[in-house]
Amino acid sequence: MSQLEGTKCSFLLCLGMSIIICSVIYMRTRMPTEPKLPEPPICRPFSTECKALVPGMEEGVEWHRRDCQVESYILNSGMQCSNLTSDLHFITRPLSREEEDYPLAFIVTIHKELELFVRLLRAIYMPQNVYCIHVDNKATLEYQAAVMKLVGCFKNTFLSSRSETVTYAGFSRLQADFNCMKDLAKSKIGWRKVVNLCGQDFPVQSNLELVRYMQSKEWRDRNMTPGVKQPESMRHRTQLQHREIMGSHVTQKGLGLRKGPPPHNLKIYFGTAYYALTRAFVDFVLKSPIAQDLLEWSKDTFSPDEHYWVTLNHIKEAPGSHIDGGWAGDIRAIKWRDQEGRTHNGCKGHYVRDICIYGVEDLPWIINRNSMFANKFESNTFPEALDCLEQWHRNKVLNQATVPIEPSWLLATQSNSSNSYFNSIAGA
Repeated sequence: MSQLEGTKCSFLLCLGMSIIICSVIYMRTRMPTEPKLPEPPICRPFSTECKALVPGMEEGVEWHRRDCQVESYILNSGMQCSNLTSDLHFITRPLSREEEDYPLAFIVTIHKELELFVRLLRAIYMPQNVYCIHVDNKATLEYQAAVMKLVGCFKNTFLSSRSETVTYAGFSRLQADFNCMKDLAKSKIGWRKVVNLCGQDFPVQSNLELVRYMQSKEWRDRNMTPGVKQPESMRHRTQLQHREIMGSHVTQKGLGLRKGPPPHNLKIYFGTAYYALTRAFVDFVLKSPIAQDLLEWSKDTFSPDEHYWVTLNHIKEAPGSHIDGGWAGDIRAIKWRDQEGRTHNGCKGHYVRDICIYGVEDLPWIINRNSMFANKFESNTFPEALDCLEQWHRNKVLNQATVPIEPSWLLATQSNSSNSYFNSIAGA
């Protein structure tokens, strides 16, 4: 009997041990393992033309961009903001006291090409500045969510409190800027001037160069709104009534219905839609009855952003006005088709709406011109052009810095990076 009891106990003990061992094995196989980080995708190599433009890119030395597929990274990343800003190489400290003492404001209107927006934002981003991002209502929900996620990682960057469905040449484009201006007027950051951008722009000047340009003797207390008295060929834009087909196009009302004269006997000017405006001028635009009446009058005009800012900047009582400014103010490097052979040697990419989409061979012209920004770029047609200009620009920004360079700010590394030009910057 005792032998039977002993056998029974041994059996139960073995059974129990087997159950425990099997349970452990089962649990270990069920437990999630540490996910392996995906291998970084192979980036486009820098072109031969690019290596000729960027110092340190000698022939025979391979350079590699450190981030590829920026769009998919943001769409799929569940990382914390600290990791995201580091992985995307955002500059996280002011690079000089001079820049810190002269914060800028930026208005960026976007609706497509998420990768272009991310690369534009990191090129102009500095922690002392402030950024209002207007996302077009036409943008997909996925796009809007991705922008919201990125913008949420920066205390000085925010989405416009009101979003428009922007129509090319419509009043909605002007309204989008207005929405951001109202938000920026409430900002606690003491920004000095505001610059507006679109998603296909890219900076040529560094933030330090922008600050110095805007503080130069010519522009220290002035607004920059290049333009002239409205030429005869453009008067139909404001003399005839137009209506905006939301998100589609702008067309004339009826068979050429005429508008009334502009309010306050204003002379209408014609210029670019892009500007650099003082904070006092922005307050004037938001509060002055003259500015408000011109805004209301402009609602049924064609492309009102090309006459509104420049017209107000020719009013004596407007702060920072530039009565005899003409086309002064080098805000944009643009290759217009009708200026080929006069101001440029042709588009090396291709024309869209008579504006050049830049290729790599257009970059020497852009760099030599040294405008504040260049327009336009596309990531799906001529991606190498933006790769090269972005590297050239970041290279210049870091060379001008008066603070130690953090490794995460570097956009490219050398294959055998022990003697890397960019690593030497980081160690400077």
